[in-house]
Amino acid sequence: MFELLCEQAAAAPERDVAVTFDRSISYAALTARTRIVARRLRRSGVRRGDRVGLLCDNRVEWLEVLFAAAAIGAILIPFSTWSTARELDFLLSDSEVGLLFAIPGFGERDFAEDLAALRSRNAHQRLERVVLIGAAPREGFETYSAYGEGESLAPGEGASAADPLVILYTSGSRNRPKAVPLDHFGIIENGFNIGERQGLVPGDRVLVSIPLFWSYGAVNALPAAITHGATLVMQGHFEAGGALDLIEREKCTAIYTLPAMTNALVAHPAFHPRRIASLRAGVTIGAPQDIMKAAEQLGASEICNIYGGTENYGNCCVTPHEWPLEKRATCQGIPLPGVQLRIRDLVTGCDCEPAAIGEIEVKGYLTKGYLGDSAQFNASVFTSDGYFRTGDLGSLQHDGTLRYAGRSSEMIKRSGINVSPAEVEEILQQHPSVALAGVTGLADPAKGELIVAYLTAKPGASINAAAVLEHCRKFLSRYKVPDRVYACEALPLTSTGKLMRRELRVMAAKAAAT
Repeated sequence: MFELLCEQAAAAPERDVAVTFDRSISYAALTARTRIVARRLRRSGVRRGDRVGLLCDNRVEWLEVLFAAAAIGAILIPFSTWSTARELDFLLSDSEVGLLFAIPGFGERDFAEDLAALRSRNAHQRLERVVLIGAAPREGFETYSAYGEGESLAPGEGASAADPLVILYTSGSRNRPKAVPLDHFGIIENGFNIGERQGLVPGDRVLVSIPLFWSYGAVNALPAAITHGATLVMQGHFEAGGALDLIEREKCTAIYTLPAMTNALVAHPAFHPRRIASLRAGVTIGAPQDIMKAAEQLGASEICNIYGGTENYGNCCVTPHEWPLEKRATCQGIPLPGVQLRIRDLVTGCDCEPAAIGEIEVKGYLTKGYLGDSAQFNASVFTSDGYFRTGDLGSLQHDGTLRYAGRSSEMIKRSGINVSPAEVEEILQQHPSVALAGVTGLADPAKGELIVAYLTAKPGASINAAAVLEHCRKFLSRYKVPDRVYACEALPLTSTGKLMRRELRVMAAKAAAT
């Protein structure tokens, strides 16, 4: 990946590689900065295959650390800036990082305080050093400013194309996120193909308000832009008014969006078609009306519909930008080059006939397997002939296009993010008034799905929805906090005490209809 940056810097040294609200950096300048940070990493003992953690919002330093790690063959592990102390505790333990770059805080989270508390009880002995980005010197921490000083990187061992560039944590079907390693060559090649489907060209300016720690950012938007000599216009975190300002000021030509983001942009009081007149391309997910809104109201007329996941390098299907809008809105496109799909009958396990709905399985650009705690799932999700069982339902049409039909798993997809009901239930049941908790999803035009919680009270207690939600906010990332909370006499359970999620979903739908 570092070599790719160097090639683009040689081709167009003065072109912006990244722009934020208050900063811009050229391809040549980022390459020079990366070499300095990489040398400091190597001198501090980081070697090929070592793991470097990153807890940071979208900013230039995110790119510097990524490319510096790539330059010396280290593996970057970005963590979600929505992580609570509890979630961060697991991520640090599971990833086994020895060096962590972190911003001091994000929103209501004080990462410096959380990390100091974890280290004070020797919870993570492998974590030897923490470097704070954009912060004043603080006892027990290094400062990132020191990493921008000194000499450039000298020749030495770097990464091979088949080495992991990143390990991304993605929500899974259990209450723990899964660790997904992804290699340099796959990120570059699949990212290039994603950019080709969008019609990206050198000089395009791509708005990236989605987090770079997602696969949607790290192995989709980033390589799609870099392989085409485009510019990443980065927002630290999505906020509709600020995003509109960036689109207008930077004359963005492409956008990475989600239905909830598109809705927020077009509904913002400061929205006006002239402000987004520069938009042409980009990618999104959603129902046909979501694709149409992004194309017609948001102005990205060549917007691409997509399908994929972290395990298959962010996307495995993308609609070509030149297809008619009606076709892009009603399917997720054809497989990207080097990708094979098949649809398997859930009962027989045989290949489905064209247009028949079954489970989507993917082969080609694919992770080699989960790591850490989630490695236990490898045997069940990877087939003997090299396919990944996505847990999603869909159909392949006669023309080879994929139509996504939903999920066979219990996952809730809120604003494009997978949420495990089991994890939310675990936290809910830690509230002193809650006896049992059942969590399900409810279809919503703005967010995809809402998180709905049903709770039974302990004897002598009652359910106070506001108190329960406040409890959740302390222990769950914001996007995992329930949207609706209902008290009930009893949850729908089987004779063996297992929660009947289908019945719970019916309850949520009925409540919404009244």
